[in-house]
Amino acid sequence: MNIAVAQSGGPTCAINASLVGVFRESLKEPEIDAIFGSVNGIEGLIQNHLIDLKTLIFTNDDMELLRQTPSTVLGSCRYKLPDWHDDDSVYRKITATLEQRQIGAFFYIGGNDSMDTVQKLSAYFRETESPIRVIGIPKTIDNDLCVTDHTPGFGSAAKYVAATLQEIIRDSSVYSIPSVTIVEIMGRHAGWLTASAAVLHELGEAAPHLIYVPEADFSLDKFMRDIRSQMAKHKAVIAAVSEGIEVPEGVQSGVVDNFGHKYLSGIGSYLERAVRNEIGCKVRSIELNVMQRCSSHLCSRTDIDESEAIGAAGVRCALRGETGKVMVFRRLHNMPYTVTIESADATEVANKEKSLPRSFINKDGNNIAKAAISYFMPLIQGELVIQMNHGIPAHFTIQESLLK
Repeated sequence: MNIAVAQSGGPTCAINASLVGVFRESLKEPEIDAIFGSVNGIEGLIQNHLIDLKTLIFTNDDMELLRQTPSTVLGSCRYKLPDWHDDDSVYRKITATLEQRQIGAFFYIGGNDSMDTVQKLSAYFRETESPIRVIGIPKTIDNDLCVTDHTPGFGSAAKYVAATLQEIIRDSSVYSIPSVTIVEIMGRHAGWLTASAAVLHELGEAAPHLIYVPEADFSLDKFMRDIRSQMAKHKAVIAAVSEGIEVPEGVQSGVVDNFGHKYLSGIGSYLERAVRNEIGCKVRSIELNVMQRCSSHLCSRTDIDESEAIGAAGVRCALRGETGKVMVFRRLHNMPYTVTIESADATEVANKEKSLPRSFINKDGNNIAKAAISYFMPLIQGELVIQMNHGIPAHFTIQESLLK
């Protein structure tokens, strides 16, 4: 049979490693012939826009270069499949594409919303008695997928956040005047990425002095009290703030995507204005924005290796005849760090979110407890030997005309 693979949702610096995992494992399997890449996620199947990946990826060197390349080389989408009971026209188009190309298994690499697609599509195929198998490969820097211990992409993003905050600490500490720096970090409803900044405490850093996550109650009055308290102890105060903490209406845009998720941004600027107005000290806000998703030059080798491994495991899962599954990590030990890869029903993962445990948050709700460090630390370990091109990291790219 032939197979197809697609990438969806927000980019990460590990999602292409999962694509390599699917591709490399498929080359080993005599049962698999062509390996198609669907352009722009599920939209490629709807529009019959697929690329034969064997015509683009020729050697192990190509795969190694793709492994270190950030973002989604096949493009992405945020397309929400309708309920096929109400309208199955899109499903019929997808089926026609897959059957035309004799594709017996489809692998979807993505986050919460992509697993919704895996669930719906596999249910439709079961109902229509189609033998096509659908497997979800997890991905999200938010680390908020249920069942799995962690998600590919998170470890590298956490490493970037911690390293960047460490550099901000060095920068902010050089002046004699008091200052406050507010660093806004991604995390719509879950504070995993923001919380990961606490690994710096294990390295002897006092900062970030304050860490705020959506799982803890937040108020501007308490934030200002916390800032004043830390300013009494430290000349340069650093606060890490999740974009998803509760703020008054109007602070963020309110615009939503196809899945009803609000586009969040602006909490850092809001808090910067509040500190300037109430305290009057030197203050700046820094929004890490998309840099935390795709900074492959500072990726975690653990993350990249695991991302490839879970893609490969998805292929083996499909060849066992499974469908409607999402591949997940189960952690066995922190020291030595040990995980296994298993499969879970997509219904257990889709449209659900995993919050930061309350035990990971301090009692005042303004920092991260030491208990969290043993969870985060293994995920940021190791470095890739990055291939360089005239001093800049080299990237694997696909000719733009093939993606149109």
